[in-house]
Amino acid sequence: MKKSNFYLGLIAALILMSVSVSAEKKPKNVIVMIGDGMGLAQMYSAMTANNNHLQLERCTYTGFSKTYSSDHYTTDSGAGGTAIACGVKTKNGMIGMTPDSVKIESILELSERNQLSTGIVVTCAVTHATPASFIAHQVNRDMYEEIATDFLKTDIDVFIGGGLKYFNNRKDQVNLVEKLKNKNYQVAYSLDEALNVKSGKLAGLFYEDHCPAMPKRGDMLPKSVMAAIDILDNNKKGFFLMVEGSQIDWAAHDNDKKQIVKEMLDFDETIGKVLDFAQRNGNTLVIITADHETGGMTILNGKFGSDDMDAYFSTKNHSGVPVPIYAFGPGAEQFTGIMENTAFKGKIEKLLDFKK
Repeated sequence: MKKSNFYLGLIAALILMSVSVSAEKKPKNVIVMIGDGMGLAQMYSAMTANNNHLQLERCTYTGFSKTYSSDHYTTDSGAGGTAIACGVKTKNGMIGMTPDSVKIESILELSERNQLSTGIVVTCAVTHATPASFIAHQVNRDMYEEIATDFLKTDIDVFIGGGLKYFNNRKDQVNLVEKLKNKNYQVAYSLDEALNVKSGKLAGLFYEDHCPAMPKRGDMLPKSVMAAIDILDNNKKGFFLMVEGSQIDWAAHDNDKKQIVKEMLDFDETIGKVLDFAQRNGNTLVIITADHETGGMTILNGKFGSDDMDAYFSTKNHSGVPVPIYAFGPGAEQFTGIMENTAFKGKIEKLLDFKK
C-alpha cells in the first residue's frame, strides 16, 4: 500500500512538473490577430451561422481587454490600435504617439530591433488606422500618404493589403513603389503574384484602396497570411506578425448582421490556418482580440446553421465595452482575466526576452 502511494505521488509530481515546464515555455514567434470591431456578439453570430462552432474555440486561454482611450470612454481604431501596438493610451485619431504627440516604438518596431522578421496582413488599406498603429507615427489617422511614407522608414519584411494609391498616386508625386523596389522589396499587385514570393521582402498592394468585402475578396486573407508566415519563418530568430480582419468593423457600422457573419467566418478561417501552423510549430504564440466593439450588437434569438438571427444594434458607431481575448501556444496563460489593452506590448516583450 505504501509503495502504491509512493508511485501515485511520484506520478502526480511528474505531471505537475510537466505542467510547470509547459507553462514556463516561451515563444519564438508571435502572431497578433485583431478582429476590428469584434465583440462577443459578432463572434457568436458567426458561431451560430457556422452550426455552433468556430476555429477560435481551439484557443486554450481567454480573457477580456478594456478599450477606452486617453480622451474618450469609447475608443477609435487609431487609439485602440496604438494601445495594443505601443502600450500607451492615446487620443482618438492618433497613431503611434502619446497624447502629447511623442512618437513611441511599437511592438513590431521593437521586434525588428531585436532581429525578428516582421509582417502585417490586412483586408483594408495598409495605411488604415490599425495597421498604421504598428508601423507609423502620425497625429491624425487620416494622413494616409504620410503613413505610407512611414513604411519606408522601417525594415518590415512583409506587408499585404490594399492602399496602392497612397504609394504611387500621391499629391507630392513621389513614387514610393519605386522606393520600395530600391529597398529590395518584391512588389506584388495580386494574390497570385504574392504567392510566388518565397523569401526576401514582400510588399503586397493588391488594390488601389481597401480590399473588397466578402465574398468578393475570396480567400485573400487566409492565403496571404500563410504566404507571409512562409516568408517570415525563414528567420531562425523568430517573427512578429499582425493580422487584421478589418471589415468586421465596417459591416457592424452598417448594422449588417449577415455581412458581419461573412467577415467573421473569413477571419475565423484564417485563425484556423494560423492555429494549425502554431500547433505544428510548437514555438508560436497566437493572440486574438479586437481594438473595440462596433454596433452595440445583441443577439436575442437564432438557429444554429443559419445566419438569419434576431440581432439588434444600439449604435452605428463603436461601443465602450471590453472585448474578448483568445490565446494559444507558449505564453498564452499571460492573456487571461481582465486586462488593459496597453498590456499586450509589455507581455509580448517580456515573453520574447527583448532588449530595450
